[in-house]
Amino acid sequence: MRKKGILFVICLFNVFFINAQLKSPEAFLGYKIGTRYTPHWKIVSYFEHVAAQSSTNVKLENYGETNEGRPLLLAFISSKENTAVLDEIRMNNMRLANTAKDKRMPDEQYAPAIVWLSYNVHGNEASSSEAAMMTLWALADPANTKTKEWLKNTVVIIDPCVNPDGRDRYVNWYNGMVGTKSNALPETREHNEPWPGGRINHYYFDLNRDWAWQTQIESRQRIKVYQEWLPQVHVDFHEQGINSPYYFAPAAQPYHEVITKWQREFQETVGKNNAKYFDANGWLYFTKEYFDLLYPSYGDTYPTYNGAIGMTYEQAGHSTSGTAVINNEDDTLTLLDRATHHFATSLSTIETASQNASRLVKEFRKYFNDAVSTGVGEYKSYLIKYSETAKQRIDALKGLLNKNDIRYEVVSGSTRGMMTGYHYFSGKEELFGGNNNDIIIPAQQPHSSMVKVLFEPKTQLVDSATYDITAWSLPYVFGLDAYASKNRLEYGQADDRKFVFSSLPDAYGYVLPWQGVRSATALSSLLQQGVRVRFSETAFESGGKKFEKGSLILLKHGNEKFGNKLHEVLTKVVNENKVEANTVSTGMVDKGFDFGSEKVKVIKAPKVAVLAGEGVNPNNLGEIWYFFDHEIKYPVSLINVADYENVKWDDYNVLVMTSGRYPFLDEKSGADKLRDWISNGGRLIAIEGAVGSLSKLNWGLHEKKGADSAAKPEDKNFYSSLHRYEDREREGLKSFVPGTIFKVELDNTHPLAFGYPDYYYTMKQDSRMYEFLKSGWNVGVIKKENQVAGFVGSSLKSKLKDGMIFGAQPLGGGQIIYLADNILFRNFWENGKLLFCNALFMTGN
Repeated sequence: MRKKGILFVICLFNVFFINAQLKSPEAFLGYKIGTRYTPHWKIVSYFEHVAAQSSTNVKLENYGETNEGRPLLLAFISSKENTAVLDEIRMNNMRLANTAKDKRMPDEQYAPAIVWLSYNVHGNEASSSEAAMMTLWALADPANTKTKEWLKNTVVIIDPCVNPDGRDRYVNWYNGMVGTKSNALPETREHNEPWPGGRINHYYFDLNRDWAWQTQIESRQRIKVYQEWLPQVHVDFHEQGINSPYYFAPAAQPYHEVITKWQREFQETVGKNNAKYFDANGWLYFTKEYFDLLYPSYGDTYPTYNGAIGMTYEQAGHSTSGTAVINNEDDTLTLLDRATHHFATSLSTIETASQNASRLVKEFRKYFNDAVSTGVGEYKSYLIKYSETAKQRIDALKGLLNKNDIRYEVVSGSTRGMMTGYHYFSGKEELFGGNNNDIIIPAQQPHSSMVKVLFEPKTQLVDSATYDITAWSLPYVFGLDAYASKNRLEYGQADDRKFVFSSLPDAYGYVLPWQGVRSATALSSLLQQGVRVRFSETAFESGGKKFEKGSLILLKHGNEKFGNKLHEVLTKVVNENKVEANTVSTGMVDKGFDFGSEKVKVIKAPKVAVLAGEGVNPNNLGEIWYFFDHEIKYPVSLINVADYENVKWDDYNVLVMTSGRYPFLDEKSGADKLRDWISNGGRLIAIEGAVGSLSKLNWGLHEKKGADSAAKPEDKNFYSSLHRYEDREREGLKSFVPGTIFKVELDNTHPLAFGYPDYYYTMKQDSRMYEFLKSGWNVGVIKKENQVAGFVGSSLKSKLKDGMIFGAQPLGGGQIIYLADNILFRNFWENGKLLFCNALFMTGN
């Protein structure tokens, strides 16, 4: 009996031991990778399993969570010896990059190469998270002697899913559409993903355009850790159309000029190793086409500008693939194919890094030493001029610099003497000097390349066929007065000014300057609490202080329901939002119009709807949705376009439409219904493509046409329609506006432009310009060729001038606000946000 008991215990132990052993993905999941999509929670579970069963080689870090509460993970895999001192390796790498706070010298003799692999940034490009599990298993598998050898001098960091919310949106949809067997015919429903698609995150943002800007929670949490590691190699895994072969580095032109000779050469080295494995398997691939290295907020360029070998890998696939699809060559592309290709390049990249680890570390050290000693680029310093009206935007700029670990100094006193520098406003070399609270960003610092890329006035393009926007210089993005100097500025350093908490006394009234998004967020909070807020249409002086037009006025009159507590409500709001509030003791002003004047208007709390759903551009909609939810924190109703006819529109007084297709505008009854709503007091805010849709309704807005293209034989353009076939791709560039900055002249006496100087920098992404309104207000216009930075196709230059960009058109008792460019572009275009707030709160009152 006793022997049977011992035998039972031994059997039980063996079962437990077997179950506790490290498992492959197939053994753990219960199915083979590539036969179905794995939901995010199962991917997390597998990574947790591997970390638990291989704790001497694998460490797991939960670095945050998504908007929908899904965990964000990093796995660190290396040899037992490296894993035991993982944080020491990290700190030593920071010393190599001159970013460590301890200022100790790095150990250059033994420093493993760090390879960071980012999978599934676009949620419906879902094969790469499957490949991430395959890669983790290959690295952790004790029987895999090849990877064990690589890990002796390499630390691998795996982010299995950068965008879990988007991935699960796609995977859950697909798993609900597919039958017991997938249907490879591309016309079937499982290959036609519904709006908004899984590519984007919860707020419909493309996270592969957000690395530098970090507007989204996933990006902010990830980049914080990224800056604490700064790998030598980074790969961003993607998918493209089903008919394309695999793409890997080297990248296409244009390369940004800051990319070093070494970074370019090592892309070739990695590419050749990838090609070796693809050739051996008979897999097709291409390099040096389409995917360039310019825009700074990609998953390849951002690491590159931070010292890494940054690369994008693109597999045929994404949402049209399902688990199997027939492509144009009548081949069936499977999920297993897609995952296997990504798995192959994952291991090939790690192998290449291991074989070149010492050189990678040596060049990494040189990169950051050069950055500190000489800096990158012709400009040695960038100076941002301080002003009270610009302080909220300056604070926003500081926040962006901090997120990217870019160093800056606050000027105390003044810089020594006057010097010349490039003035961003005039586009010319001018004399300037620094004063108290100006901001100086020196080029000589660890992230010098990033400084040059983000601040250079004009990005140099060796090839205009680029994949994204061509201009993003931060002084224009933030609308700040700035200079770029070829000299290193000398200055006294001051502490960065912090907002000082203030307790407001009980008073007759209060004035809040209208200076930026924080002002608008404070207004949002006050309106939601039922506080009656006014604004002045003109500048005025009270108590010896001058207030600009648009300043918010809160009086006890009209706020009697708060009794003697109005000051307490306001104190809480101004301190939460870090805005200035001034007390006034009388309604009679020193200069300007008194508070009882008709020039002082009451702000009516808007009831806002935004049209959403099928046909609406998800990215543009997401920018609006996020802005309401997270920046001004104001309630908004998203209404599907398909429900337009069923909505009780009298419940809303503001409607926002962005780029998209609006079928109801094609029907006379639908267009008339919208016009009647506006005429009865509604306010329509049309953004970018929606302005073009309205211009077709003959309501008074007309798109500006280009120059007369009819050519005669004697004209030099008579043969312009004759083109060479090999030039077909470049011909399209003549009418291409890939994201270019223009200077707009503003009528800042109109409420739409309150809080601005008499100019604005706009990001133009299309060729649309509009004729000046004959009935209404042309608030923002381009009068002449005012291109500031970026590329514009040759056939469009004559069109992009002498037209309206921002306007306000009365229609009956309501108003249409035209914002022809995207003033909330990717949520990083800081200078446009107040325009939207003005359209929302100021106009129409």
